[in-house]
Amino acid sequence: MASLGGNIISVDLDFIKAFAGFSAIVIGSLLVSKFIPRQKSNSKKPLNAVTPFLLFFYSCFIKPHRGNKKGTQQDALESFYEKQASAYDATRKILLQGREDMLALVAAQLKTRGKSHSKGAESGRVWVDVGGGTGWNIEAMSALVDIPKFFSAVYLVDFSPSLCHVARQRFQRLGWNNVHVVCKDARKFRLENDGADLVTMSYSLSMIPDYYSVIDSFASLLAPNGVIGVVDFYVQSNADFTFRSYTGGFVGRHVNWFLRTFWRAWFDLDRVGLEASRRDYLEYRFGTVIDANMRNYSLGGIPYYIWVGCHKLPFPSPTPTDPEDIINKIDAVATESSDLSPNRQAPASTHTGMRPRFNGFLVGVQNLSANLPLPAFFYQNHPWRMYYDDQLPKHTQFKDQYIYAFTWEDSRVDQDLLHIGPNDVILAITSAGDNILSYAAQSPARIHAVDLNPAQNHLLELKMAAYTALPYVDFWKLFGEGKHPDFRRLLLTKLSPHLSSRSFQFWLDRVDIFSTTKNSHGLYNTGGSRHAIRLFRWISWAFGCRAEVHKFLAAKTIVEQREIWTNQIRPTLLSTFLCNLVVSQESFLWTALGVPKNQLAMIEADYSSANSIAPGNNKKNTRSNAIWKYMVDTLDPVAYQTHVGVDNPYYYVCMAGSFSSRCHPHYLSEPVHAELSRPGALDNLCIHTDHVDEVIARMERESLTVAVIMDSMDWFDPNATAATVQVTRLNRVLKMGGRVLLRSAAKTPWYIGTFEAYGFSPECIAARAGGACIDRVNMYSSCWICTKVEHLV
Repeated sequence: MASLGGNIISVDLDFIKAFAGFSAIVIGSLLVSKFIPRQKSNSKKPLNAVTPFLLFFYSCFIKPHRGNKKGTQQDALESFYEKQASAYDATRKILLQGREDMLALVAAQLKTRGKSHSKGAESGRVWVDVGGGTGWNIEAMSALVDIPKFFSAVYLVDFSPSLCHVARQRFQRLGWNNVHVVCKDARKFRLENDGADLVTMSYSLSMIPDYYSVIDSFASLLAPNGVIGVVDFYVQSNADFTFRSYTGGFVGRHVNWFLRTFWRAWFDLDRVGLEASRRDYLEYRFGTVIDANMRNYSLGGIPYYIWVGCHKLPFPSPTPTDPEDIINKIDAVATESSDLSPNRQAPASTHTGMRPRFNGFLVGVQNLSANLPLPAFFYQNHPWRMYYDDQLPKHTQFKDQYIYAFTWEDSRVDQDLLHIGPNDVILAITSAGDNILSYAAQSPARIHAVDLNPAQNHLLELKMAAYTALPYVDFWKLFGEGKHPDFRRLLLTKLSPHLSSRSFQFWLDRVDIFSTTKNSHGLYNTGGSRHAIRLFRWISWAFGCRAEVHKFLAAKTIVEQREIWTNQIRPTLLSTFLCNLVVSQESFLWTALGVPKNQLAMIEADYSSANSIAPGNNKKNTRSNAIWKYMVDTLDPVAYQTHVGVDNPYYYVCMAGSFSSRCHPHYLSEPVHAELSRPGALDNLCIHTDHVDEVIARMERESLTVAVIMDSMDWFDPNATAATVQVTRLNRVLKMGGRVLLRSAAKTPWYIGTFEAYGFSPECIAARAGGACIDRVNMYSSCWICTKVEHLV
């Protein structure tokens, strides 16, 4: 059964919901069918509130769906729509979900791309709505753009005379003279100008028998820089698409066997085809810009998708471009190569005879040779996110969830240590992206953000999109307060053109994160680290010191803050009982704090060494005592030496759930927003979803000046070769004098010797001693800079 749909219980529940919804509609239609009023579709008499739904039930579930005498597709359509044409819009609001979302996505794309470059600047945009029916889509679009001004011409193409009649009445009422209703077979519709900037289909592709020719016709109908928007029903198995590299993403796309069979049988009654080939052919003929897989839970969870695409070739750019040039240019950015030739010889040290390529290069070349679209990453409006295969176990291990909602690294200290300049090329671990954006504000030549967890990079992408598309007030609500009452609308209308398809689907599925409702926790109570933050809040509530936490954050002086900490918060938070019961548990350390077992071993080793405890001697007590001592050495100096409410955003956000106007990370300041919201300000940022050592292995020799690897090497096994591999690769990719900035939970991490052995000169910049903070975070025992002093052979 698992091969048919996974978990049997979830399959049964979904099936029951669908069957219940279907049964209710059928039974309702049978009960009301005899009360159907006999009213012509062109009647001017207004319909009462009940009549549209009676017509809908009758037409969909009672009246046979067949033509009258001619036996044509148009005749069949009329037999279905003639009775319900005047009631069509009133009955489709619940059934045809996603139409407004699709329109918002394509309108945002058009605004971002500008007018088609194949036309003169004075020419307007052209929109063709295929299967546009009553014109509901076009009127709905007016909530997003001014139809008469934004479009020079809009063509509604539909094969049903009854629906076209309603559409003409609609546009006559609205007074839109630029909208033209064409009652014609979509396969035969052509434009005399340079093509349409926008082509849309809303729940019409599934109703066209000869859909291949209609989709083919879009290739000549669409302007070179135009976009296509489709929303429709579908059912599909993961066996159909698992090995495709050119889709927008797989999240939510699979429909289990029971529901595939059920929905196809139901919709087949009305000649609505849900076979997978309709969507497949659309994705084959055009490049995917963005898509989303959704469910209409108002009617039993009907699957539907929203898809936005463009020509396979050329790319959405000011001038038509050879696709191989695009691939090579992206490869050059990702690998820091100055050469665009696909056959450039690799350095002698590589055994393949070809220089290393970024991980999307081979996929792109293979797709072109097979006449397939490129992966959706290549059709982005910004060259930020690099291709990755989200089905690989190294990515799926994170279960589509980020660990950190904010970065536990002090950006001010990083800035003082690194002195980033315009010639620096930086590689840094993404985490939540906060420090990446702080580096970007210093205008280096390029930044390579690297994280194995796709969700961490989704969070960075969202922040980059927000810089690009939102004013500071909205940017602050999202990432300062962690909540925004209008996030979903912003995601669709403002942010979507600046996100990769996978990132868009991720955030569309999680709009509730930013909800401002009473029960919403906000952005900074999400991710794996939320467990530690919520534990702290629960403890402060349970032990009656929640008010003292607020006083702590509002303290006017450090002296006042120290007193509150010492007398009212510390006895509870740093109790050995709490440490033994919860914090020192390995599962909590990993899921809540991101401390893996190898890093935990380093903490235990330092404690044992400092207290002369023999290895293996009462290990359980050693761990509890080591973690408790580590907590004390972390939190006491922070409370005693930093003014948390004024100048320590890392702990402020943990205690308050948001940042404040006077206490926030550097990237959230208004001057940084002004700097990074300039056009092209973030085009020097490249996001890789992979292991650090895999990314640097593909980079050109001596192309980096700075590598910021945080505490990532603490995760390595001292008995394995991973540290040696990464250090030697860092030596190869860094220029002479290039620096590696790292932090560690150990005072002298074991791999410092590896850096010394492979061409680096390590220097301990700061270490915990005498109760002093090494920075405002103070989460680590030491901070190091390893400078490259010699080349390896």
